[in-house]
Amino acid sequence: MPGKRFSGHRELVTILIACAIIGLVAGWWVDQRWGARSSPPTPEEIKAEEQRDSRDDLDVLADLETAAVRVVEEVGPAVVKIATTEKAIIDHFFAGRIVQEREGIGSGVVMDEDGHILTNNHVVAGASEIRIFLPRRTDPYRGTVVGADPFTDLAVVRISGKDLPVAALGDSDKLRVGQLVIAIGNPYGFDNSVTLGLVSALGRGLLIDPDYDLQIEGVIQTDASINPGNSGGPLLDLTGRVVGINTAIIPSAQGIGFAIPINTARKIAAELIAHGKVLRLGILGGAIDEVFIARYERETGAKLPVKTGIYLVEVVDAGPAAEAGLQPGDIITKINDREISTMEELVSAVRKAGHGGELSITILRGENELGVTAHL
Repeated sequence: MPGKRFSGHRELVTILIACAIIGLVAGWWVDQRWGARSSPPTPEEIKAEEQRDSRDDLDVLADLETAAVRVVEEVGPAVVKIATTEKAIIDHFFAGRIVQEREGIGSGVVMDEDGHILTNNHVVAGASEIRIFLPRRTDPYRGTVVGADPFTDLAVVRISGKDLPVAALGDSDKLRVGQLVIAIGNPYGFDNSVTLGLVSALGRGLLIDPDYDLQIEGVIQTDASINPGNSGGPLLDLTGRVVGINTAIIPSAQGIGFAIPINTARKIAAELIAHGKVLRLGILGGAIDEVFIARYERETGAKLPVKTGIYLVEVVDAGPAAEAGLQPGDIITKINDREISTMEELVSAVRKAGHGGELSITILRGENELGVTAHL
């Protein structure tokens, strides 16, 4: 028994010595690997570290500057100035009815080699003459409106020319809040002005017609300066791809601008180029939910006969809905015998039917259920 105890103590001592040796070796290795030290750094070492940090910051700024300059050099030639002339009839007290011309300035971006230019509807709406100015080219081009969509404030204008510069379109679904973006346009007529900012928010709603509570959904908010004349110009990421079309500012605010996501603009532009207009039913309204029901009953004092559906506030003249006989106050409950409860479902049904298609629509008008057919 004593021999066994002595043997056990010897094994324990051996283990302790081995652990101590391992600890010493590990400490030496850490000191060699990471420069562990027992004394504080000297003033010279602190200054050298600060200089390294300063150089790192300068490197980051230099990289950002290089990226911004490259974007402007590559995409700037594809950003155009749009000058418009609009004729307005004015009733003058002495001269009677006269025709007066009004000048306008906006921006746009060349999106393909066929000369299609993406811009805002409000830039070219009502214009009797459109002149397109490309950077580095002296003579203006004559622009023709291919199609316009006031509901998204987008329009496509076309010019005829050779070797036109084209901007690459990006993917606005990949944008992140805080991402750096560049706006290029012609604010107040100053050609190819460049501003840098951040994506401030995504998915905003932008009110464009207070009378009908009409707004563009899903717009990009940015603090890149967007001034009058920037409208229709591109919002770009640091790879030089168009991620939005600048459309509006809030006059009373600073650093708040908006751009239509390029994924939305690309789809609208494709329809305008193919058909000259965007396929729509031609109604203004909203989905019926608990909030809508409470507001409706509070403002009208009446009860809604259903809890889901699409309530029509306005029917666009000469549109498919108007030609089908739909009226403000109607409630769409079914499309092609399928119940409908959201605007997204309605838009999807319209797009599925396509240009030249038909929709079988079930509505409630008062207490009466009616069926109509809309020809798109």
